[in-house]
This record gives sequence, structure tokens and C-alpha cells, in this order.
Amino acid sequence: MTDFSLADDLSLALALAGDADLISLDRFTALDLVVTTKPDRTPVTDADQAVERSIRAGIRAARPNDSILGEEYGTEGDSRRQWIIDPIDGTANFLRGLPIWGTLIALAIDGVPVVSVVSSPALGKRWHAARGHGAFAQVRGEEPKPIHVSAVEKLEDAFISYNSIQGWDGAGYLDQLVELSRGVWRARAVGDMWAYMLLAEGSLDLVGEFDLQPYDMAALIPIIEEAGGRFTSVTGEPGPWHGNALATNGVLHESALEALARR
Repeated sequence: MTDFSLADDLSLALALAGDADLISLDRFTALDLVVTTKPDRTPVTDADQAVERSIRAGIRAARPNDSILGEEYGTEGDSRRQWIIDPIDGTANFLRGLPIWGTLIALAIDGVPVVSVVSSPALGKRWHAARGHGAFAQVRGEEPKPIHVSAVEKLEDAFISYNSIQGWDGAGYLDQLVELSRGVWRARAVGDMWAYMLLAEGSLDLVGEFDLQPYDMAALIPIIEEAGGRFTSVTGEPGPWHGNALATNGVLHESALEALARR
């Protein structure tokens, strides 16, 4: 392995996020923003690419033996320590001028995310965690504060975010979503990384989503779990490797899995 502690790795991730924020904010709402379409028909901007290049360069300089997985430039290296990057999660929001987007940086060891930063400069907020060190949220200009998930115990009292009806429909889970939404207190589509951070802060109780990649999820996991929550696939597998996500305050997780199970 290495001589770096998780605290060292978190410090690096925070520094990388700081550099990324300067790049992304400079391009947010820019009149000359360059937008193209990738083969999977999703949009990519020059900001996505510039942010990922910056993060990769920082990792190469500080952790040359680590590998990297990023949305825009793929996999680099082969190491038990892998940095997983989504340079701008919420690119569609970014290019339309909506402030709900952020940079996601995670370190996974043997496939398990253990350090992460989610930075949303347009919202003026950042979240971070390292395994065993707790989860924190930081408003720009203030000190980080510890966060914790809610204590809601029943689905009928829960506030959930489903993020995208199209995603649930495309995965064949629309009926389960409708049934679940009928049995909870409130259901909304908050969207992208912000829904998961609201869960970690205790404002939401359950978030579910389909059509995801590892870089969409890896940075969410340490923050949610260190805040006391639980993160799996919709069918209960741990980690960011299964194409979909179910995050809860932990107390509701088994009930949510049961409610979403195909019958």
C-alpha cells in the first residue's frame, strides 16, 4: 500500500476540489461555454474536461502510484488505490444555468470508497468524509460542521427523492416507485448529488436512482455512511458498481428494499 493515511488522502481531495471549483465556477453561465454530445448522447462541456484534467494532474503529482477512473478520460493505471472522479455531476444543470451541480472526488481501496469530497461551488457548499473520521458539511467562509442522517423510523413519515421518473421507468421499476410514493410523507425529485447530501444532512430520508456509473456514486458513499446512513443498490448490493443507488438513513433501508423488491 502506501504511507498515506486517510486524513492525508482527504486533505489531497479537498485541495483538488478547491482547484476544481475555480475552474468550474469560471465557466458556469459563460457565454462561450462549449457543449458537445458524447456517444451515449449525454452532454459534456469544456468545463467537465478542464476540471477532470486538473484533478488528474494533481493526483499524478501527489499519488503517482494510484490509479484513476474518471467520467471524461476513462481508466488510468492499475492499483488497489483508485481515485474516482466525476468532474461535474449534473452537467445538464450546469449548462442550463441551474446551480445544482458539483465535483465528486473519491478514493476507493480494493473497490471500497473510503475518502470523498463533494463540492458544489454554485451552492457555496462542500461535503467531505473519510472512513472512521465522520462526515462534514462546510458553507463557504465557515468552518466544517459534522452532519448526521435523520432518525425517521417509518416509511410513512419519510421524505424521499426519486431523482428521475424516466430512470425508474427505463429500469422497469416505475410501478414500485409509484407504490412507494403513495406510502411516504413526501416524494420529490431533487436530483443529482444534492439529494444525497441532503440525505446525509438529515433533510431527506431516502434517495433512489437508476442509470448511474461508478463515478456518479463513489464520492457519495463515505459521506452518507459516515453520517450514519446506508448506501446500496436497489437490490441491496454494496458499493458503486451496480448501476443504481438506494441511500437511506439506515433505519429505513430494509423497509425500502422490501418495498422496491420485484414480485
